[in-house]
This record gives sequence, structure tokens and C-alpha cells, in this order.
Amino acid sequence: MRTLRVVLSALPALALSLAACGGAEERGEVDAAPSDEGVCADAGDADLLAEVCERGVVTVSTDPAYPPQSSLDKDTNEYVGFDIDVATEIASRMGLEVAWETPSWDVITSGGWNDRWQLSVGSMTPTNDRQQVLNFTEPYYFTPAVVVVHEDNTSVQDVSTDLDGAKIGVCSACTYEQFLDKSLAIEGFEFDFVIDDAVVTGYDTDTTALQDLALGDGDRLDAVITSLTTAQGFADSGKPVKIVGEPVFYEPLAVAIDQKSEADPATFVEAVDGIVAQMHDDGTLSELSKKWYDGTDLTVQQ
Repeated sequence: MRTLRVVLSALPALALSLAACGGAEERGEVDAAPSDEGVCADAGDADLLAEVCERGVVTVSTDPAYPPQSSLDKDTNEYVGFDIDVATEIASRMGLEVAWETPSWDVITSGGWNDRWQLSVGSMTPTNDRQQVLNFTEPYYFTPAVVVVHEDNTSVQDVSTDLDGAKIGVCSACTYEQFLDKSLAIEGFEFDFVIDDAVVTGYDTDTTALQDLALGDGDRLDAVITSLTTAQGFADSGKPVKIVGEPVFYEPLAVAIDQKSEADPATFVEAVDGIVAQMHDDGTLSELSKKWYDGTDLTVQQ
């Protein structure tokens, strides 16, 4: 975990616009007084941290299409999930209220947020190309990327050999797609690209890909690659799919902050990164992971 303790910043570019999905939406405008609590007590002048502290609220983008990371509870009309709890705790430790936005994923990953939100706590992978436009904290957790097949499938036993040339669904322009086209690159991590010549179909969300897989073995897809958490949640909901083999890679996920903020984001990035480190050290992230992932601690690098 501590191998990525330093804040990740700009690195050589690949192609921009990665990962999942989302629909533009704003929820829960918050009336808040200026804060002088938490890190705001030491905020300077005329930078992003000072601006956020003056407003007393930090706006966070997330993707509510991915339970248990983030979803909308229709009974309470509130967002719930691991990412939601992590973002709320970060805001609390800053002495701030939290508000939410749910822009599309490509808008988040492209940077240039124009201060519509200040943080992305949406299980984002700090790929080298994203580091061209976004600053990242150290990872707050790691998720296994797994292969999912229809429950009737018997041909996929070894994911390193049995998926060559297969029809595989992934979220469009996401890290799973980059894994399949062998362009996935994150400084400090190495990947074994074990699947060759896959016929890749991109979807707006991982869940949509899984829905197509559930129609039948090989009908539209032979397999889907997604996170263990998303795959297990879909299977547990009664859908006819199953996870096969070992994870194909482990994905570090971090909090993102726009490099193009009009106000200097340096002290804000430092403050948030420090809070993530504190949440690792005091066990808060482990507790939240176990809460949302059936007792599993995903906050330690495998």
C-alpha cells in the first residue's frame, strides 16, 4: 500500500477517457457556513482549499450505477455505498459538509471540471493517461478484476487460455478494455495480459454488459470482465452468472482532484491525501470495506 503513498501526478499520456459511466445529475444542494475546523483550520488564502473552506462544503462526483460502491436508495432518496461513506468521512475530517454530483464518467476523467465538483470519489484507477489531467491520492482500496461467464458455461476453466478470441463485454473505454487491448499502464504496477485476440464489446456500464451475458451462454457474450464487487453483487441478485478462475489483475483505486482548477489545488490535494493516509492508518477504510464487502478488507494491496 505505501508504495503509492506519494500523490500521483502527471505522467506520459496514452489515450484519455477511461472507465465506467454515469448520467449528469446534481443532488442535495447544501447550505453551509465557512469552516475553520479540521484541515480548514490551517487553510491559507486564495487557493482551492481556502475556497472550499470558505464555502463550508465540498462537492463530490460519484457514479451511482455501481452498488455497493455507490447507488441511490430509493426509499430514502440518499446515496449509499462504500465510496459514499469514504467521501463523507473525508469531508467530515476536513470540517466540511458534502454535496453530490453524478456527471458522466468521461467528463470526470477528462479533467477541466470548472469547479462543478472538487473531488471524485468514484473508484477511479490512476492510470498514466489520467494522471495527465488529474491529481490522485494514494489508493484507498484495491479491487480484483474477474472474469464472469453464464452459469451454464463449462468451456472456460483457465482464464489464461480459454478466453483467447472470445466475445468479451466491458464498460466502454474503461480499464478492463485497456487490459484486453494490452494498453493498461499505471506507474508502479505491472500487468500480465493473459487474454489474446478478444472480440471486445463496449457498454455504458459493467451492469449492462452483465445483463447481456445473462441472456445465455454465448448468445451475445462469452464473458464479461468487471470488478469482483460488481460481479458478486450481480450474481447475488439472482442472475444466472458465475465468476471463474483467479482475478486477472488487481486494480488500485484513488480519489481524484482536477489539475485544471482555477484556484491552486496543491494544498487541497495534500490535505485530502493526508486524510486518506489517516483513514488507512486508523483502520477506518478497513472497517468501511468490511461493512460494504461482506467482511472483506480490500484496502490492502495484493
